[in-house]
Amino acid sequence: MNTRQRHQVALFILVAAVLLPTAAYGHHGTSAYSTQVVTMKGTVTSFEFMNPHTEVRVDVPDSSGHRVSWLCEAGSLNFLVRRGWGKNSLKPGDVITIMGNPLKTGAPNLRLIKVVLPDGKELNPLTGDQNVE
Repeated sequence: MNTRQRHQVALFILVAAVLLPTAAYGHHGTSAYSTQVVTMKGTVTSFEFMNPHTEVRVDVPDSSGHRVSWLCEAGSLNFLVRRGWGKNSLKPGDVITIMGNPLKTGAPNLRLIKVVLPDGKELNPLTGDQNVE
């Protein structure tokens, strides 16, 4: 290997060492969420069936009756498809019950564990188990 090739390899390694930790940091995992499980009933305002995380926005009334918009994060599109979800699983206006782990900061953001649809069907984004009655 000549000097020019060695410099190119060294530059590549340097760039990779700088960029890889940044990419890994962008995918946060579940450490931001508490282990507490909360259950809420609300109205779907949007359902974004996308990568890297599917997002459901749900308006939930708080203790004083004001609507709070919760962002509920689930797995990736491919992950959820294998568990029976589809782009039409949730629609704006659906009144659903959600279960999940809230953010430790108290912000209205939830790691979704279960969704109970208006007809009683359950969608479980983590296990894929479904209860169809």
